[in-house]
Amino acid sequence: MLALGFGLTAALIWAVHDLLARKVTQGAALLPILFTVLGAGCVVLFPAAMVAGDWSVMTGWSWAVAAASGIAYAIAGGSLYKAFSVAPVRLVSPVIGAYPMLSLAIAVAQGRAVTGADWLAVSAIVAGIAIVALASREDAPEGYAAPPAVALGWAALSAVGFATTFAMGQEATRHGSDLPVSLIGRMVALVAIIGLATLRRASLAPPRGQVWLLCLMGLMDAVALGVVTASGSLPQAEYASVTASLFGVLTVLLAAWFLREAVRPVQWLGIAAVFGGIAALGLWG
Repeated sequence: MLALGFGLTAALIWAVHDLLARKVTQGAALLPILFTVLGAGCVVLFPAAMVAGDWSVMTGWSWAVAAASGIAYAIAGGSLYKAFSVAPVRLVSPVIGAYPMLSLAIAVAQGRAVTGADWLAVSAIVAGIAIVALASREDAPEGYAAPPAVALGWAALSAVGFATTFAMGQEATRHGSDLPVSLIGRMVALVAIIGLATLRRASLAPPRGQVWLLCLMGLMDAVALGVVTASGSLPQAEYASVTASLFGVLTVLLAAWFLREAVRPVQWLGIAAVFGGIAALGLWG
């Protein structure tokens, strides 16, 4: 189905983006990176949204929800970069990519029926994350800039942020138009980063020699998020969010190939359990 294709496309783009994020965040200030990536995405989205976006259908509700998704996205992106800056990809990516599990909690809170198969899939995700985390205790300490528990905390916050961003973005699209929703969300996220930098009196000047790379990351991020947001108008839009979460396992693969991050067999088992559970949630959903 079309929503599935949208999600897979976003997953591939985000996998490359996250691989680059792991490289550029090492020892670097994160606010300038976030500012440049979000700013580049706004530059790309602005003309497209102005020309092709249907602003006439944007309601007050869609404006408000799109803005809220921007705040959530600033939290998700900042936490993602922080997690990648302090720990290897194999530890944090399974946690970040497990955000579809949160949709089950939302379903329970809304009083919807949850099947035993759903809980089995969630159990696989939790078990897989536990295996990766426990196996990572044997990692060499020089691979971490902070304790693994701290990295897992940032990764979990990023997962919550992404789950909220996608849910709100698709809700806003159902009551409005995808390109305006994407632009509003990204601009609000950019303003949030500028506000945080102002409060902290931090510089937003990007690292020298990395501006072009950060702009490329901004382009990829804008396209990937736009694809998932646009799926909100498609039948069974949740498939796009679930399949997009597979970016985590693709990032682990890319990190193993290009960054030479070693992954032990037991860790591969945990990673497979996480993303097998995510896929099962999507199929059974």
